[in-house]
Amino acid sequence: MYTREDLENFQPQHEYLVGIDSDGCVFDSMEPKQKECFCPVTIEKWNLASVSKYAREAWEFVNLYSRDRGCNRFLALLKAFDWLRERPEVKRRGTQIPKLPDLRVWTEKETELGNPALKDEILRTASKELEQVLDWSLAINEAVARVVREVPPFPLVRESLVKLASRADTIVVSSTPDKALFREWEENNIARYVAIIAGQEMGSKKEHLQLVTDCKYDPAHVLMIGDAPGDLRAARAAGARFYPIIPGDEEAFWQRFHDDIIDAFLGERYTETLEEELLTRFEQALPAMPTWA
Repeated sequence: MYTREDLENFQPQHEYLVGIDSDGCVFDSMEPKQKECFCPVTIEKWNLASVSKYAREAWEFVNLYSRDRGCNRFLALLKAFDWLRERPEVKRRGTQIPKLPDLRVWTEKETELGNPALKDEILRTASKELEQVLDWSLAINEAVARVVREVPPFPLVRESLVKLASRADTIVVSSTPDKALFREWEENNIARYVAIIAGQEMGSKKEHLQLVTDCKYDPAHVLMIGDAPGDLRAARAAGARFYPIIPGDEEAFWQRFHDDIIDAFLGERYTETLEEELLTRFEQALPAMPTWA
C-alpha cells in the first residue's frame, strides 16, 4: 500500500506524467459497483424500499449518468438524497429522506473523505448519524469485494500502459478505497506499470495530482485520463491536460488513445484545439440535470 507521503516525496523518472482514473476508466466496473452494490446497500441501510424505484434513478443519475459521475461516495450520498428529496412522487408517499447534516459538515471540512477519517470524526463527535454512514460505507466495501470480481481492463488499456512505460511516469488517481484499487490492479497484473496507486484514503484526486506534480513537471507534460468531470477538475487544478474516456464509448476512446493520443502527447502535439473538441463531446455525454427535474 502507498501513503500520502509517497505522493509528496515522489521523484520523477521521466519527463512526462500520466494520471489515470480507475473505475469506469480503466475497468468497466462502474455499472456493477453502482447498480449491484452501492445502490442496493443504500436502499437497505436507509430504509428506502418504499421509494426504491426513485432511489435507484437518483443514485444512478448521480453516479453514472451526470456531471457528478465518479464523485466520492459520501458526496454522492448527499447529492442523491438531495435529488430524491425533491421528487414529487417521493413527497406524495411521505417517505422521509435523511438530510444528514453531520455528514454534510464533515465533507465540507475534511479532504481525505474515506472510512479512516470518518472513524476519527465519530470518535471526536460521537455522532450516531456518522456511525450509520460508516456502517453503510463498510457494507458497500463488503458488497464490492463479494460481487465485483474478474473485471478486466478495457481493451488496449494494458497496451497503452506498456507504450507509456518507457517515456512517462504513470500513477493511478482515484476516489476508490485503496484496498479495492490494489486488488483490481494486482489481479489483472497491471500494477507493475504504475509508480503509485492513490485512492480515497490518500486525499482527493486534485490533491493526488498536485502533490505529485508540484514543481516537478512542466504542466504541458502532465496528462490526466478520466471518465468523469471530477477527473477534469483535478487536471485543471494541477494545470494538466485532460483526455476523456467517454462513458458508453470507452473502447473507441482507448483505441484512439493508444493509436494516436499517446504519440501526440509525448510529441507535444496534443493541442488545446484537439482537447476542446473532445471535451465538448464529453460534456454532452454527462448532463447536469436529470430528466425528471
